Amino acid sequence: MNVFAFLSTNELLIVLVVGVVLFGGSQLPKLARNLGRAQKELQKGLAEGAKEADAADADPEASTDT
Repeated sequence: MNVFAFLSTNELLIVLVVGVVLFGGSQLPKLARNLGRAQKELQKGLAEGAKEADAADADPEASTDT
């Protein structure tokens, strides 16, 4: 699924121009890089959480603190 499927070309251009005005041309690559890193960390954390949840489901006695 394309994230930008609901935006037309004109709307994307407006968003791009607003981004350049707000952040400046030199800051946009840094911003994009940081967003990419944040997305990678989020996906990594979600995968670890799912892995822990699966492990807890597989062995329910190991996860209880009594």
